[in-house]
Amino acid sequence: MTPDQAPRRPRVAGLLLAAGGGRRLGGRPKALLRHEGALLVERAARALRDAGCARVHVVLGAGAEEVRERAELSGCVLVDNPGWAEGMGSSLRAGLRSLAGTDARGALVSLVDQPGIGREAYARVLDAFTGEATLVSAAYDGGRGHPVLLGSAHWAGAAEAARGDRGAREYLREHSAEIRLVECGDVAEAYDIDTGADLGRLRPGGAH
Repeated sequence: MTPDQAPRRPRVAGLLLAAGGGRRLGGRPKALLRHEGALLVERAARALRDAGCARVHVVLGAGAEEVRERAELSGCVLVDNPGWAEGMGSSLRAGLRSLAGTDARGALVSLVDQPGIGREAYARVLDAFTGEATLVSAAYDGGRGHPVLLGSAHWAGAAEAARGDRGAREYLREHSAEIRLVECGDVAEAYDIDTGADLGRLRPGGAH
């Protein structure tokens, strides 16, 4: 099956957290870093769509205006998070709020600064969706990582627990017994682009 033929799941939205300011990267917004010929935000949004998410919400913060100007994100819902400097938690809250009132029953949460995670891992976790009570996490050698699939029954609790840079971590810790782990270590690498040393993992590629 090609990416264009991936089954669409209208009630599971992709939620891409792309607001980070790259403080340890000298203030370079992570969404605008390039890898293999595309911006990180473009790659991740495309991978979520190709995995089967019918709708992708992208949370923007640092450099939001430049991201809107430079990134090809047609078909995505762009969500501004003016409180992005507070940390990942504020972006998760903004993203989950943006899904309120939609037909989404689940949110596949991913991070823009993990280019080693793509369509294969997203699709594998997405396939574990069973309904509003779904709580699934990708695993790498048995350790929990991203993406995380939150059924809508968990949104309020996850948003309430999301503070600072913890994102959904505290909520997932409290509900660890309910989480289904889906091993993705054979199809993805769960590294982050956080510091200047990590930039060596990026291969800018051709012009865009």
